Amino acid sequence: EVQLVESGGGLVQPGESLTLSCAASGFDFSRFGLAWARQAAGKGLEWIASISGDGTYTSYLPSVKGRFTISRDNAKNTLYLRLNVLQTDDTAVYYCQKESSRGPGTQVTVSS
Repeated sequence: EVQLVESGGGLVQPGESLTLSCAASGFDFSRFGLAWARQAAGKGLEWIASISGDGTYTSYLPSVKGRFTISRDNAKNTLYLRLNVLQTDDTAVYYCQKESSRGPGTQVTVSS
């Protein structure tokens, strides 16, 4: 059974940074591309970034490219998302995804 558990969210001020983690289990981690998505209150799920199984290839939503960095540690079965220069519009629940599976999410709130 695929299990994905996000952590690292919190309340930060505009311009600050956070690193989100996603601990994965139940599948051969290094064989699968993974992604991060987010959902703001009252809005739909929005894809943010993807990374290939070996970490070689990444892609980003244009509005976060250059501010967010997706990475993975295949030895630890963990996916990361570094969020820099956070803006109020980044406030959302952040999810890691493997195909159609996702975790419970972690809340990121950006507010002064």
